[in-house]
Amino acid sequence: MKVKKKSGKKPLTVIIGGLLCGVAFLCLFQNEKTGTRLSATLMNRLQLTMDRQYVPQLTFVAQGRDEKTLSEVLYDQIEEHIPLWSYVRKTGSYKTQAESTLSYEEIMALEGKDEPEVSADVLQAAAQENAQMVAQEAVAENEQIVAQEAAAQNAQAVSQVAQQIAAEEGLSDGKVQEISREKLNDFDYLIQNFYTVDSTTTITGSQLNAAELLGRDLTLITPSDQPQILIYHTHSQEMFADSDPNDVMTGVMGAGEYLKQLLEEQYGFNVIHHMGQYDVGDRDHAYSNAEEPIQKILEENPSIEVVIDLHRDSVEKHMVREVNGVEMAPIMFFNGLSYTNTLGNITYLDNPNLEGNLAFSMQMQIAAAEYYPNLTRPIYLKGYRYNMHFREKTLLIEMGSYTNTQEEIYRSLVPLADLLNKVLHGTQ
Repeated sequence: MKVKKKSGKKPLTVIIGGLLCGVAFLCLFQNEKTGTRLSATLMNRLQLTMDRQYVPQLTFVAQGRDEKTLSEVLYDQIEEHIPLWSYVRKTGSYKTQAESTLSYEEIMALEGKDEPEVSADVLQAAAQENAQMVAQEAVAENEQIVAQEAAAQNAQAVSQVAQQIAAEEGLSDGKVQEISREKLNDFDYLIQNFYTVDSTTTITGSQLNAAELLGRDLTLITPSDQPQILIYHTHSQEMFADSDPNDVMTGVMGAGEYLKQLLEEQYGFNVIHHMGQYDVGDRDHAYSNAEEPIQKILEENPSIEVVIDLHRDSVEKHMVREVNGVEMAPIMFFNGLSYTNTLGNITYLDNPNLEGNLAFSMQMQIAAAEYYPNLTRPIYLKGYRYNMHFREKTLLIEMGSYTNTQEEIYRSLVPLADLLNKVLHGTQ
């Protein structure tokens, strides 16, 4: 049997091919601006010695592709043969351009875009959809009063049901259920049951340590003869399903005024309700617009320990929860972490009060679960700061959505005020 002799390989071609491959990989790690461009003459000479068997990609470069750098052509070929490489490369590049080059002002604008404004048409449609849920006697000039009165009447019902359940279950202080502290120390259990973490950010067990955050003392030190609590609205123009678009007091601003009334009249707190409007004509910069004025109020009133930024969410679904036998809008606490997966810690949005912020929302959330089950949605964690650096005891609260009526909102403000009282007096 005759064995066919293998053809010998050209030593010179092997050497040149090896050198060119080395140059190619070197170019991959070079800055594109400093990468060497191969002249047409050089490419022609190389073409004479390159063997497709060894360096087919460079042979292709030599055939009319000398307008690109070597590294560019190699990237093209890799992407053509390995689609996943192309996806990862382009995705990484997009994220870098989209976030790592953002200025402070641009980041602040992104905060404002997180909760898009709802158009008047959408609000009108929501109002029509929920018309049957609005009390017939609530005419335009007194609908806010009627809503507040309805909320006050329901407050007693909520309390009575809570006391009854507590007595039946053998729980103390009106608790409807006990949340196991042992379970809360399990980070996975805590996240899955009480938090929603936005895909743009990350939090660890060391940051969200239930034992430490629930054990943090958040009781008020300031006596009630001085301002203790500040309520304001970054998004002052947010309305509800039956709001009058020409009267901001039928929207989230009115909700803030009612919360102030509850905290002062029922619990004896000293509350300032700031009614500055920072989203009129420039919603995207509402947080940056509000920062300096709010800081000035706090400087003028150093006794203020609690800052509440009261919002209304933009969820399309009509959210109504039955809480201790009463239907009301759900509440959601919100925390900004000053950290994104792409940027890491955002140093120019530093928040020295982050741990206190997390402790405050967690204590409110667990107290709500024990006294008013079903009242709250999971705490939402996102990447930016949202002006939560003002005080340790700062809350950003989303009250229902634009699909909720004022009455549903006012009903949920009743247990919210009670929870604030419990946490700030350490009786939860």
